[in-house]
Amino acid sequence: MFDYMDGGFTTWDLADHYGPVEDLIGEFRRQLIASRGAETLSSLQAFTKWVPRPTKITKKLVEKNIDISRRRMNVETLDLVQFHWWEYQNKNYLDAINYMTELQSEGKIKHLALTNFDTEHLKIIIAILFHS
Repeated sequence: MFDYMDGGFTTWDLADHYGPVEDLIGEFRRQLIASRGAETLSSLQAFTKWVPRPTKITKKLVEKNIDISRRRMNVETLDLVQFHWWEYQNKNYLDAINYMTELQSEGKIKHLALTNFDTEHLKIIIAILFHS
């Protein structure tokens, strides 16, 4: 990973379900701090995804999963969380987005994004988030 970073690759695309990749980034961050100093972290970004099962979503569930990623990646704030939902007929994705927005305002997530959402459901999310 040092070779990649030295070659200009400073952004990593991860997911909670990509095996140990979040742990690898966390270890890389620790090694980077130890060998090059904490200031080198300013050029490193790691994006992750949260892909929960379509079930009842509570703030406790969302926060637990975000905290797992934060711990694994060795960060206070996740740079970006891409949210993916499998079953649109299960409307609990709206609760998940609301809770992730709360965690963002609490400083646990810097940026929120969606992945694999279609236009129809994006419009629903925007209407709810922005009360349009």
